[in-house]
Amino acid sequence: MSMIRDLRAVVRPSRPSLRKDSGTYDTTRDPATPSAVVDCAVYRDGVRVESQKALSPHEAMRLVRRDGGFVWIGLHEPTEAEFADIASEFGLHPLAVEDAVQAHQRPKLERYDDSLFTVFKTIHYVEHDRLTANSELVETGEVMCFTGRDFFITVRHGGQGSLRALRHRLQDDPELLAKGPSAVLHAIADHVVDGYIAVADAVQDDIDEVETEVFSPGRKGTPRGTDAGRIYQLKREVLEFKRAVAPLLRPMLLLSERPMRLVDPDIQKYFRDVADHLARVHEQVVGFDELLNSILQANLAQASVAQNEDMRKITAWAAIIAVPTMVCGVYGMNFSYMPELHWKYGYPVIMGVTVAICLGIHRTLKRNGWL
Repeated sequence: MSMIRDLRAVVRPSRPSLRKDSGTYDTTRDPATPSAVVDCAVYRDGVRVESQKALSPHEAMRLVRRDGGFVWIGLHEPTEAEFADIASEFGLHPLAVEDAVQAHQRPKLERYDDSLFTVFKTIHYVEHDRLTANSELVETGEVMCFTGRDFFITVRHGGQGSLRALRHRLQDDPELLAKGPSAVLHAIADHVVDGYIAVADAVQDDIDEVETEVFSPGRKGTPRGTDAGRIYQLKREVLEFKRAVAPLLRPMLLLSERPMRLVDPDIQKYFRDVADHLARVHEQVVGFDELLNSILQANLAQASVAQNEDMRKITAWAAIIAVPTMVCGVYGMNFSYMPELHWKYGYPVIMGVTVAICLGIHRTLKRNGWL
């Protein structure tokens, strides 16, 4: 059982980088191999069977049926024609094949007679200098897995979620690969959920940044309430994250709790760890959504308060300006007999009284917080 104790060390590396991966696919292929196949290998007793040339899926399956072991085939965005022969060779269910080709599926686990069909949503965090109303925080992809008694097929969609490094790590531990296709399924599930954890930490930093700016004193020259677009965009990206995490909870519980003949009992125990980490990420994402709702409401309330303050200032200055307007309106009338019209000191007295009244109103309004 020492192999099982080392399982986490093999399939759970340090936190994955949030930067995009480049050069993720094998480029050496047999001309007869469908272009969508990025790698095809036979594993026997946990060791990759070396071949002088790249194996086609049919050749790999013939080796497995003759000498034992299992075949692991990786495909990237296959067309219906490219996948048809493979599906026929391995007896894959037509409904699962249709989902694998069309993509845009909800995370799920489906059991057929001789195989399991699992869909994972991969999440990649998009690096950015500053969050804006148009920033894209997460990119999604899909990894679809067909798990059989002697085969494991992965179908990837999207530019993210490469399994090349994972395949190499598993090949470095023959004892683990000797457990068969279910060991690969667990490794992929663990890899995907580890990616969720890394993205959740990065999104948490963005939310903290927005929260700090919303509740910090308004910067000079920056209108209050202008963060609503950024908050709403962040909320949209969190919703996309939630759509990847939430539907996967039940499949992971089924894999960890319900005995399945295609899943090795020793491997099944470790699906509980994956399910636990997934539940923690789900709680984080739900918390993100609720926190962003509160931040958005607070931001809108700040904008409303700012508008009320502006209206009070406008009203206060209108009250002050009303005094000279009234005086000028009265003395602008064309009457011959008006009080102090021909008095020598009439003009300076009227101006002084007007200024005094305006200053009194200004002082009163300022004392009451209107100015």
